[in-house]
Amino acid sequence: MVMPARAPSVSGLRRDARLTGLLFASTTSMIGSGWLFGAFHASKIAGPLSLWSWVAGALIILLIALCFAELGALFPRSGAMVHMSHSTHGEAVGRLWGWMLFLSYAAVPSVEAEAIVTYADNYLPYFLQPHSGGMLSATGFLGCAALLGVFAALNLIAVRKLLYVNSAVTWWKIAVPLATAATLAVAGARIHWAAGQSVWTADRSGYGLDGIVLALPAAGIVFSFLGFRTAIDLGGESANPGRAIPLAVIGSVLLSAAIYILLQFGFLRALRPADVAHGWSAMTFEGDAGPFAALAAGLGLGWLATALYIDACVSPAGTGLMYVTGGARILFAVGELRAGPRWLTTLNGAQVPLLSVLVMWVVGVLFLLPFPAWQQMVDYITSITVLTYGLGPIVLLILRDSQPQLNRAFRLRGAGVIAPLAFIASNWIVYWTGYRTNAFLFTLVAAGFAAYAAWHHLLAGRPAASFGWKHTPWLFAWFAGMWILSALSDVGGGCGVLSMGPGVVSVAVWSLLVIGLALRCALPADAIGSAMARLGSTP
Repeated sequence: MVMPARAPSVSGLRRDARLTGLLFASTTSMIGSGWLFGAFHASKIAGPLSLWSWVAGALIILLIALCFAELGALFPRSGAMVHMSHSTHGEAVGRLWGWMLFLSYAAVPSVEAEAIVTYADNYLPYFLQPHSGGMLSATGFLGCAALLGVFAALNLIAVRKLLYVNSAVTWWKIAVPLATAATLAVAGARIHWAAGQSVWTADRSGYGLDGIVLALPAAGIVFSFLGFRTAIDLGGESANPGRAIPLAVIGSVLLSAAIYILLQFGFLRALRPADVAHGWSAMTFEGDAGPFAALAAGLGLGWLATALYIDACVSPAGTGLMYVTGGARILFAVGELRAGPRWLTTLNGAQVPLLSVLVMWVVGVLFLLPFPAWQQMVDYITSITVLTYGLGPIVLLILRDSQPQLNRAFRLRGAGVIAPLAFIASNWIVYWTGYRTNAFLFTLVAAGFAAYAAWHHLLAGRPAASFGWKHTPWLFAWFAGMWILSALSDVGGGCGVLSMGPGVVSVAVWSLLVIGLALRCALPADAIGSAMARLGSTP
């Protein structure tokens, strides 16, 4: 359904967001701290093959984004991803998904704040503990908490003004990485390559094909692409969601992919063989807490190093700002659907979810405690976010089957093939994140689900029939199977029973079985139709 400009929103939120605002909201959510550190960490894992890691990451995220491009237009509501889960599998799955989405959002502003102070520690050495691998000091913790407060404060202005601010920031965030990639590539060729020095041939035994996929979660590559969902989260504030959301989602992924691939190329061209003399995994150089700026300074490009230190504040800040925006809309949807307190829908004078923004700030500060280093938090965010994205392909398949009459402003061609591939790919990312991170994640999810079930049956005294148990078996099977496969893997603390090839095949087969079970556990077609009608998405 194509909405008229400034159409009233049933939620009370203003529909002021235009296509450019949504495109830049998703783009700025992707071009954050990932570009400052991703190329460095990817090179350590995959060497020159890290270029292919970015290509693979972009393709995987594009598969997922294509599914959400159709769904975003069908769910033109703020916090749309929460509504999706309720519409096809009912209250139990919907509540769990809403809180999982919140946990995936709440950590991102924290990791962006950590990126800012990590770069700043190069010239203000107070924010990180010495020789700690990037762990925050007490000063660094307080600095991050203050930055999160700034993100929250800016989110209390009207969405149109917020997107104007973000659009101006995004132009900078596009220009600086492109200039960095081009300058480093040219300078590296002029200085190193002209002298016959090439890292492309250095330490050939220090990397392999496995590194391409292991770098996807571990180097923050997938993390760098996760922000495409911001346009979907702002669907309830879009003036023309049927057109704007699909274009913003797909366009932001393609634009960000081009920038990241060029950055990795420029980074590799600027390296010296001496930088990897002890192997790619041991790559180090002075100032590697701010790798691009350090490379620029080493090449005598002081002006570029200065610009990069400025951008190390601007880029993560823009991403953190938009993730507070998206996370607050997720909480707003949780409150709308009574999956959480109704006070989460409280709006301020600018029609912004005031208390949801404040919750994002408080929880963001708490996330600094268990993950006081950038790369540690990236692993967690990648795994839980990709896990939440796995629902999208399943919802798309169910709606195609049970609601063929829906008026789809954007219809994905080949959805019957693309959606299963997207689901398989999302599970691969979770698998490659490693057992230690996944054990923490699935324990957190299991505890949350148990707490909700206890509240529903014991404290609220609601009948078992209203819980929706019959619509949840696929979820238990999915998570339990991925937990077991991760434990059997040779990645991130697994016991090593499954090597890379058998593990990849096992995850793919299990994913297809889960899809079949998820389709069988969906709500009846008439119940799904009623849910869609309540959202105003039917003709």
